Amino acid sequence: MTTPLKDKHRAIWASGDYAAVAADIIPSLGPILVEACGIGPGQRVLDVAAGTGNAAIPAALAGADVTASDLTPRLLEIGQRLAGEQGAKLTWTEADAEALPFGDVEYDCVISCVGVMFAPFHQAAADELVRVCRPGGTIGLISWTPAGFVGQLFGAMKPFAAPPPPGAQPAPLWGDEAHVRALLGDRVESVRAQTRTVRVERFAEPDGFREYFKRNYGPTLAVYRLHADDPARTAEIDAALDELAARFRAPDGSMEWEYLLLTARRA
Repeated sequence: MTTPLKDKHRAIWASGDYAAVAADIIPSLGPILVEACGIGPGQRVLDVAAGTGNAAIPAALAGADVTASDLTPRLLEIGQRLAGEQGAKLTWTEADAEALPFGDVEYDCVISCVGVMFAPFHQAAADELVRVCRPGGTIGLISWTPAGFVGQLFGAMKPFAAPPPPGAQPAPLWGDEAHVRALLGDRVESVRAQTRTVRVERFAEPDGFREYFKRNYGPTLAVYRLHADDPARTAEIDAALDELAARFRAPDGSMEWEYLLLTARRA
């Protein structure tokens, strides 16, 4: 599906180096989601907003028949290369999380690791997760929480970002258990939700986080590019990100980034 909004999202996530972010910062999250969902041989698995395969590749290595879908072709190309390097075989498909090109009840397990949360219209995306999952199948999600570091990052960037489209909801709401339960409704049962943290030790210097995300993380790049001709505004963004990192940094320079792990069975 091509619209100005979808094209904008493709461009944001194709910028920078999301593969580096996934590998450097959150390599553990994909395997955690695969384990929580009990993914193994013989299962048909769909990873929605798979990015470069942070969860899809571990699912394939666990023996599942995996389709990795994402709106951004550039990420799929990188993921396909990474999968080849690891000996993982899976299918890579360009797809909009809000209008998946897959059949009803087609998959045993539908997952997303800090991916589907960035689809702007939450109910449409949640409806698609449920639609393609067979009755008795598993839906598994990892999402950054509103109160955690990444949720707060988007709050810090909001005053500098372009306004969202009408009806769009903030991505970190997917890290609120009540919000996700409301999205999925009575179409799922046996919901299990756990708030956890991932330890990040990448940023030894006080400005390390800011400089890394300015280079590599698409949404952060988009904010800086919006104000590229305004040095004063750029300095304000720098200060906001440095203040955020300082609030979450431990004395040894590490940070704990909070996320919600939620699994449910399709009713």
